[in-house]
This record gives sequence, structure tokens and C-alpha cells, in this order.
Amino acid sequence: MSNWLKLGEILQQDSILPAQIIEEALQRQQQDPQRLGQILLNHHGLSASALTCALAKQFGLTYLTNIPAETGTGELLSRLPLEYVREQCIFPLQITETSLQLAMTDPTNSTPVNDLAALTGCRVEICLAPEEEILRAINHAYAEQAGDSASFAPELDGEEDLSATLGPTDLLDSSDEAPIIRFVNGLIARASRERASDIHLEPFETEMIIRYRIDGVLYEVLRPPQKARAAIISRIKIISGLNIAEKRLPQDGRFRVRIAGRDVDIRVSSLPTAFGERLVLRLLEKSSSVIDLAQIGLDEQLQQQIDQLIRQPHGIFLVTGPTGSGKTTTLYAALSRLNDRSKNIITVEDPIEYQLNGVGQIQVNAKIDLTFAAGLRSILRQDPDIIMVGEIRDSETAEIAVQSALTGHMVFSTLHTNDSAGALTRLLDMKIEPFLISSAVTAILAQRLVRKLCPDCRSSYSPSEEMIRHFEGFVPSRTDLQFFRSSGCDACQQIGYRGRTGIYELLHLTDEIRELLMAGADASSIRHAAQKAGMLSLRQNGLQKAQAGETSLEEVLRVTRIDN
Repeated sequence: MSNWLKLGEILQQDSILPAQIIEEALQRQQQDPQRLGQILLNHHGLSASALTCALAKQFGLTYLTNIPAETGTGELLSRLPLEYVREQCIFPLQITETSLQLAMTDPTNSTPVNDLAALTGCRVEICLAPEEEILRAINHAYAEQAGDSASFAPELDGEEDLSATLGPTDLLDSSDEAPIIRFVNGLIARASRERASDIHLEPFETEMIIRYRIDGVLYEVLRPPQKARAAIISRIKIISGLNIAEKRLPQDGRFRVRIAGRDVDIRVSSLPTAFGERLVLRLLEKSSSVIDLAQIGLDEQLQQQIDQLIRQPHGIFLVTGPTGSGKTTTLYAALSRLNDRSKNIITVEDPIEYQLNGVGQIQVNAKIDLTFAAGLRSILRQDPDIIMVGEIRDSETAEIAVQSALTGHMVFSTLHTNDSAGALTRLLDMKIEPFLISSAVTAILAQRLVRKLCPDCRSSYSPSEEMIRHFEGFVPSRTDLQFFRSSGCDACQQIGYRGRTGIYELLHLTDEIRELLMAGADASSIRHAAQKAGMLSLRQNGLQKAQAGETSLEEVLRVTRIDN
């Protein structure tokens, strides 16, 4: 019966849109010869998934809310170009000797139905699914096909001409390229799929080793043929704009690619070694949205404290920790809370990792002497309310940042120190007077990133007495304490961990700490005073997360080994 219903009637029956909206769309259709569904999408707020569901009812077709990850149509997909299936928005679900089940969004689009019938010789049976679900299935399936670089290694071993040329628009759509190009594309696509932040290509005397850094730890993934080493390096150097003839000096380059529909910015560093050039590729997903303070591992109490600190009218809020500990992400999360049209926010960064709407962002460029200090000086002439300096690297930058805070600006920045108390002594080392530091700095947040236990294979256990001793003073020495660990499964690639979260210690500059600073006290004295005032150390915060099952005791020890 639904076959005889009109689209507008179905939308009204399902209470998707009222009759008045349908009537307005029908009137617009008289002047604008578009299909009713398209008009409702463009002008009346109808969602694409609701339209597809209504079309399924109108045509008497099955509607799928989810497409299974494994469909068994990989061989057919390998014969279909990625751009074609994306353009037609189709996905083959099942195929037999006589029939092919095809998911699509538009039941009136006969082009792919006719094409696939001719290609396979099967009768095509269609069903409808939301566009975003079809695109997700397409990206997943093609990433699976393109992401296995190891499958291209035999081709490299027997390939005579390993010359590099320019790559395709999307790395997943690379079936017609030369083996060396498909190998590099697959290497990058697999790294993106496995959430790697870096790719290391390391040449040795008789082999090259390729490793991925996943959640802060390096894992070996491949050993390509020795004869392909030069071609792999040349391919990467060409697409990143490096000089392939120069092999004696370090070089830095970058390129941008699309992987499964996502924009990825890749920074490339080459370094000459005894056995050839060593390359490191850093993957930065440009589509990554800025996360909120609540998502980076801060507990509710710390969130409230930091929220109060960053909303002060002036001062310096510092985030400290080693490279790759998430300092910049924390500052972006803070800025996103403050970002509104009543404030002028300007940043100077190297590199710009996230795009923030409404925020002026300056990229450091040493080649034209646009340093942090020079950028900060220029920012002060732009009437800012809030300033973010990517990193305080030298005395000049530190001095300008302090003066900016003392003249009514809120300054956010990072320092490379082991803990929060060490940031104060680092500023002293940069020749900043103690009275200026005590007046300008409001608080220091030290942080580390710990790997999160995989929830699919996590189980509880009682740790050994030896392990408990590492946390002496923080936890009772009892064997019945329950913590968690993971054994590894397919969901986490047998690693046992999946994703990362932060552990933190927040040092407030109280009157007592300011007095210690003025008296020239060392970092250890300042740290003890802060802990007496209630500051939880990195290890204590990590222990809380281990007790909650978010991470393991071993992981907390790994990242806080230098802390007391």
C-alpha cells in the first residue's frame, strides 16, 4: 500500500514534517523544478536519513540503519573505482551467482543499477541506507584494501622500474598506480587507520625497518625489500617537496592528502645516517575537532579549578610536560571554552594543529624571522584579550609573555619541564626576576598521557606487593586491592590498550609558594609545599585512574618514573 503513497503523505504520517511545511515545499516546487525531497532538504530542515527512510517506504524497499562491517563483496569493490562508488553513493552488500544486493540512497538513480548488472551479470536488488552510513562503509572497505602495505612488498621485490610519480587525490583510490606508489599510499593509509601519530622509516646496513607510533609507543610493522629502500625514500621526498638529490643534510617538508575522505597534514623530516636517510612522518588530521576540557581526562574538581583560572582577566597559565604529552591540546580545549565574540583571541604557534573559528592564528616561520618572540610582540599591537604562545623557548619570549600578563592580558603557553614546580625554576633560568614570576604566573598544569585499557579485553586482578610498593604512601599495602589489565584482542590489535587519556597535577601559586619563590627555594621545596596545600601529584592522579579501570599500574609507572 505504501507504494501508492506520496512522499509528503509519508512524512506527515510519520510526524516528520507538518502539512504546512509540505504545502510550502509544493508551492516552491512550482517555481523551482526540483524534486520535493531535495527542496525539503535544502529549505525546510528535513534530514537526509529521514528522507531516505521515507523513500524506502514509498518504494516498498528495505531500509538499513547500519551496514555490516564484513559483507563479502571485497572482490567486486576492487573492480569499482573509489570515486565512482562515492559519486553514486552505493555499496554492494551481498553477491551470489545470480543476484547482487546493493545499498543506495536514491531509488530513482538507475545508472549504478544498470552498470553493476552489466558488470556482474546479476540481477540487482536495491535497498536504501543513510548517506553517511554508506560513506562510512565505503571508507572502511577501501581502507581495508589499501591499508595493507605488506601485500605490496612482493611487487616491490620484483619491480625493475621503481620511479616515483605524483599520487592520486585520495590514497585509497590507488589501484592503477605503480607498486612503489601503492606501497607508500598503503603505508600512510594503514597508519591513519591504526591511529598512528608517526611513521618511522629507519635504514640499516642490510634492511629497512618501518615502525608506527601508536598511543605514544613504537611498534614494528614492516621490513620492505632492501632494493626498494631508495625508491620508497625518493617517493616520500618528492610528494613532500624535498630535494631528492640532497642526501647529506637534514631536510623538512610537508604534504597534505585525503584518506577515507579525511584531510591529513603530514610533516616529513629527513636525517642522514650511516646507512642512508632516516625519515619520520607525523600525521596531523586537519578535520579533528577541538575537544573540551571534559574529554581530556580532567576530573570534575580539576575542571572547575581550571575553568576559574583561565577566566581571570590577566596572568599566565602554563602547561608543562615532555614533547607529545598533549599540552597544546589542553590549551586549545581551554581556548574553546573562552572563545566568543566579546574577546579578541590571538595565537602564535608552530605548527597550527587545530583551526579555531573566531581566533587569529599565526604560524611561526623562522626563515623570515617570524619567531615566537616576534609574533608575540606583533600580537600586542592587535589589542588582544587572550594570547596563546605555543611554547616559551627562550628568555626573550618569556620576558614578553610576563610583561603581557602584567599589563592586563591573559597568556596561555607551554614549557618543557618534568613537573609543575620545575616550570618556576625554568623561568628563573631564563633570567626572569622572581618577583615578576610571582606576580604574573597564576597556575601551572603538568601533564602526561597514559594509554587507556582496551574495554573489550579488560579484566580485574590483584597486583603484587612489589608493584604496590611503587605507590607507597598513596595506597594501602594490601593484596586484595583490585586493579585492571588487558590481555589483548582484535579490537586493540593485541596490544591491550586503545586510545589515551591525561593525568595531571595543578600547582596554584599560593602566598606560601610565592614566598618560597622570592626566597630562592628549589623546585623540590616548592613541590612539597604545593602537595601540603592539597596538590595531587601525577602519580597520585594516575593511581586514581588505574583504580577506576581507565589505565594500568604499569602504564602509570611508565610515564611517571622520574617523579617521586
